[in-house]
Amino acid sequence: MLLLGIDLGSSSVKVSVVDGATGRALSSASYPSTEMAISAPGPGWAEQDPEVWWKNFTLALAACLKPLGSQSRDIGAIGISYQMHGLVTVDVNRKVLRPAIIWCDSRAVETGDLAFEKLGKDFCLHHLLNSPGNFTASKLAWVRENEPVLYKKIHRIMLPGDYLAMRLTDEIRTSYTGLSEGIFWDFMRNEVSEELLDYYEIDPQLLPEPAESFSVQGQLTAAVAGELGLPAGIPVSYRAGDQPNNALSLNVLQPGEVAATAGTSGVIYGVTDRTQFDPMSRINTFLHVNHTKRLNRLGVLLCINGTGILYSWLKKNAGAGLTYPEMNDMAAAVKPGSDGLVMLPFGNGAERMLRNSYIGASVHGLNFNIHGQGHLYRAAQEAIAYSFRYGLEIMKETGINPSVIRAGESNMFLSRVFRDVLSSLTSTVITLYNTDGSVGAARGAGIGCGYYKTEEEAFSGLEVTGTSEPDSELSAIYDAKYMEWIDILEDQLYDIN
Repeated sequence: MLLLGIDLGSSSVKVSVVDGATGRALSSASYPSTEMAISAPGPGWAEQDPEVWWKNFTLALAACLKPLGSQSRDIGAIGISYQMHGLVTVDVNRKVLRPAIIWCDSRAVETGDLAFEKLGKDFCLHHLLNSPGNFTASKLAWVRENEPVLYKKIHRIMLPGDYLAMRLTDEIRTSYTGLSEGIFWDFMRNEVSEELLDYYEIDPQLLPEPAESFSVQGQLTAAVAGELGLPAGIPVSYRAGDQPNNALSLNVLQPGEVAATAGTSGVIYGVTDRTQFDPMSRINTFLHVNHTKRLNRLGVLLCINGTGILYSWLKKNAGAGLTYPEMNDMAAAVKPGSDGLVMLPFGNGAERMLRNSYIGASVHGLNFNIHGQGHLYRAAQEAIAYSFRYGLEIMKETGINPSVIRAGESNMFLSRVFRDVLSSLTSTVITLYNTDGSVGAARGAGIGCGYYKTEEEAFSGLEVTGTSEPDSELSAIYDAKYMEWIDILEDQLYDIN
């Protein structure tokens, strides 16, 4: 059997077809080649047209299926990964009522903050494990308050992946992990939070019927199958937000296991069986993809806005036409500690792990007679690694203390310098794998439709492509450098507060 995985991002849609027997990707394609547009009709707003998602999916799928020829008839299950925390609204005819309010839209921040105050910190953290914040429930409350005529037309709300599944199957469903991602879920009662819905005056009938992430959630309709060139009746048997799905793609399913990404922003995602929360709400907790009524599996997510974007900024503004591999080579030629050059990478908005403070990116200790381009590149990679350690120390308070961090072979993890610094700073082994979100979604589909009898079977084709292990000499150097970095960070936080 072949398995189709879809990864709906805010930049593009990627599609992969995986051979279920070997676990290897036979074909992959993404569309568009440039980033999808994000509309900002108001300050801090971010919207996308779901119809554009669908069109880009069909184009990516056509490109993916073309080299497979008649083999595409062997596709037996579909899995969906998607950008988290978005809001899609449809009427009774399944027509989209307004552009989707996507994950990075900040219009509902004040709405969520007021809910945190009125519902009470203790209730929110003990029951929701999160502040209502800028999540889907708060975005829906914003629509109710500010677009009341449109709100009355809403038949169902959906997350971005739910919308894509609706277009494929003509069924409106969601997942339990999706409800938790929208901050609708009461973790103490294992049900949708009545208190949250009552406070926001949200009709519970607007929420789709949930299913487990690994389950058959509808079949490809004949009409859509004809449009896509696929057999009718293929089950959609997996869906999850991008970060839980990234963890799945790396086989991070059991308590204590941790996945990380370091693209524009950085994410540490750990699995736990302990229903705990951070009292300062610097991290978020969701139901993980393999959570069931019998198996408590929670995903603890820490997001750092300012990570790889610092490195890309340097490339654009101080790279002089260099490629990332060339920048990495120059960084590797500089000794650990960058001869006293230190950076803070937090120039991409307010940082949740810094209690929503925005301190900006900054450079410290710059010496015109010593430092050159290579120092800038190494200091940036060190700063990003320091921020990851800072985040991991917060996560340890919820019981996550990894010995191994798993990551895909992409973005900052392509740099040996970054991997070695992070490994030595955190006393963990960094292990890289040959996977991505669309391949992970395909494997999830194989689990959900029952093709794989165990979760272990789904990862037979997952291969290690690189490792970094802690170096005692580097650990000694970077432990001291990290404390210097903390002093600078705390001074900056003190200055703005």
